[in-house]
Amino acid sequence: MNSRSLCVLLATMIGVALATVALADDKAVKPMQGVPASRDSQVTMANYRDYPMSMWAFRNAGAVLNMVMVPREGDIRPLPGPLRPELGERIFTDPTGRQLSFDALFESNYADAVLVMQGSRLLHEAYFHDFNERSHHIWFSMTKSLVSAMFGLLVADGKVELDASPAKYIPELKGSGFERTTIQQVLDHATAIDFKENYTDQESDFFRFYAPALNMGYMPGAADVQPQTAKIYGVHDFLVHFIKADPALLPGDAFDYNSSNADVLGWLTARISGQSLQDFVQQNLWAKLGAEHDAYLAVDRALVPVATGGMNTTLRDAARFGMMIRDRGEFAGQQVLPAQWVDATLAVDDKLRANMAANPKYGEEPWAAYHNMWWILDEEAGEYCAVGIHGQVIYINRSADTVMVWFSSQPVASAARNPEFRAKLQAARELAVALTRKPGLQ
Repeated sequence: MNSRSLCVLLATMIGVALATVALADDKAVKPMQGVPASRDSQVTMANYRDYPMSMWAFRNAGAVLNMVMVPREGDIRPLPGPLRPELGERIFTDPTGRQLSFDALFESNYADAVLVMQGSRLLHEAYFHDFNERSHHIWFSMTKSLVSAMFGLLVADGKVELDASPAKYIPELKGSGFERTTIQQVLDHATAIDFKENYTDQESDFFRFYAPALNMGYMPGAADVQPQTAKIYGVHDFLVHFIKADPALLPGDAFDYNSSNADVLGWLTARISGQSLQDFVQQNLWAKLGAEHDAYLAVDRALVPVATGGMNTTLRDAARFGMMIRDRGEFAGQQVLPAQWVDATLAVDDKLRANMAANPKYGEEPWAAYHNMWWILDEEAGEYCAVGIHGQVIYINRSADTVMVWFSSQPVASAARNPEFRAKLQAARELAVALTRKPGLQ
């Protein structure tokens, strides 16, 4: 055995050992054990985002949440491969200095699956912790990027003006914090509203009002609320009656990541198109991607699709979406989305850069900007991501003709200052650079 092979073997063994250690403490509370499941292993609305219960819940979100279907259509578009399984053995150094194989790095950082595409070729895929190629996984906020991409159809058809207020199309928003914003500011999360995103404080407005209206967070008695007696029943009620303008800011002056912006975008999409969001996505996107499986969308308490985080798909079908975005809206010879709109995501100006740089949450992160509900790394290289809490990523790199997708069950929701998130993103970026070398990897 040569020295390189030995290093690969040792790194892989170390990575697997680390992953095993990370999961060993969870054996006593491994989710959904027994028939029926024991009380201490039962996944519930209250614990479904808590690790390790999330390992089961994120791939069975339809069991915990309410869903509507987004059926596939037509012939399945094959993804030939995996053609380069050795990529999983390539050694990377994570932010803590550990040397691990690609697969071991992802597994030890709570990934459930990872996939690497170059062009139309499936180079590598790996599944962990009982996840497989037929399993669905919740996208969480990667859904924002999908809804934003779909919104481009309405823009291209001249049905909406980006410099108009959302209230022009949704009169119910008059008097809310969104009336003084533009739709472009909604897309860039620069709306200067007084509602803040908070995944940890259970006394916050996010936990007390927003998450129960989304039907994606637990509050005692929230599921028993009825529309006849509740001022805030679904998410649209929350947007209208709860969100106000922040008097200390003007729209456009600051980037403040806030999921309610995507709820506005989903509402605009349905109101302007005259279709439910699930039907709009199915007819204009999912039916055209040659998907292997149906998708489904979580719905809020009023049974409206959750535009901010409700999409659920298999890994390969998420990759098909990413490939279409990488290829300027084209997939299998068909222009699914307007190329001009897809390209607009990478039109990053100084204001967008300044807004990202000024946000204290992201000062240590590699993001250059946030635009059209996508996270931009390098607009010149066409390198950007859709990102969801707990470690969901569609990574796109046009210069490397590459798409990578990974699903995760990270214990910590936020990506900011999250070492598990950073480790996987760094490895993906390094692999994309390596894939541009000719011939093959060195």
